[in-house]
Amino acid sequence: MASKNKTASPNLMMYAASEYDSNLYYAVKFVVPDPFPFFQIKGKKIILMSDLELGRSQKQAKVDEIISYSDIQVKAQKSGIEKPGVADVTAFFLKSKGVHKIQVPFNFSLGLADALRQRAIEIESKADPFFQERVYKSAEEVKMITDSLRYTEAAIHKAENLLKKSKIVGKKIIYQGQVVTSELLKKVINVSMMENNCIGSHTIVASGDLGTDPHNEGTGTVWAHQSLIVDVFPRSGDTFYYADITRTFVKGKASLALKAQYDAVKRAQEKGIAMVAPGVNGRSVHQAIQRDMESHSYKTERRNGVAVGFFHGTGHGLGLDVHEAPRVNSSDHILKKGEVVTVEPGLYYPGVGAVRIEDLLVVTDKGHRNLTVYPKKLEIA
Repeated sequence: MASKNKTASPNLMMYAASEYDSNLYYAVKFVVPDPFPFFQIKGKKIILMSDLELGRSQKQAKVDEIISYSDIQVKAQKSGIEKPGVADVTAFFLKSKGVHKIQVPFNFSLGLADALRQRAIEIESKADPFFQERVYKSAEEVKMITDSLRYTEAAIHKAENLLKKSKIVGKKIIYQGQVVTSELLKKVINVSMMENNCIGSHTIVASGDLGTDPHNEGTGTVWAHQSLIVDVFPRSGDTFYYADITRTFVKGKASLALKAQYDAVKRAQEKGIAMVAPGVNGRSVHQAIQRDMESHSYKTERRNGVAVGFFHGTGHGLGLDVHEAPRVNSSDHILKKGEVVTVEPGLYYPGVGAVRIEDLLVVTDKGHRNLTVYPKKLEIA
């Protein structure tokens, strides 16, 4: 009996700058600041490169074939196209390979897609993960993420040391004669990361009630005896892999209510982390954390139109993007070996303060490995 034919993999196309598009960088492992066409035809990776980038791509790009864009442009022109643009060149190239249907990322240019359709190329979009294998990190990728994380932890340590060396005067924190601000601590963190070629963007250092808005980056005075959210997620300039970690500090003495809130988040996070293993539904992890919070009277609700409690997901995937598949939240997702995810519960109550603690885990054969080593301690004397 003849064996059944396997379904052929779809032919793929991307048109983007690999410096900014993580799917394209993943495919070619080559950084280019301007858009260029990428194809995967019958499993073979092909790029069309401008004369400016042709020589460099031949040395660095991890693809099967590199073709001069201008050579294809000339061939398209000879075929009768007067001034071949990107749509003309890519359509001409695809047809020369006998390809009339391609799959593109969900964020593919609508204008280019329409132009290709006008040139008899059928377009089908695919939501992320565009490359499913991106979700499962290799040992090399886990090492690159871990390296980024170590540099991030070292940067946070410098900020914590600054707070340790500071003095409390009234409600303010004074370091070497100046008031400690979010901007000062962010500068310390970001400069430290830059020294290790990690680029911080939108680093969060949010004091007091500013931290109860989870993505508030923080501005102005860092107040003594109040919660301080420090959430840092840089990208390595060497490997392009991200790290992500959050710690909550108090310079001075935390209130009893804030201490209890911190203990609740830490306990719930530990419970969630312990559950992470292959075959476990991420939704179950998220729900277990929610239940633990609620069992200790930390309700998630709206007060005066403002969300309080634990009102965001438990975690997200991380790699070439700081937020990528999978998600650990109220949606179903079965965790699998090789996935790298954050576990970052938080509680937010204006008037009391904000607490968020975030670790980075890789799912292993039988459980997980916590890549984060930075200690979890609330008060800084």
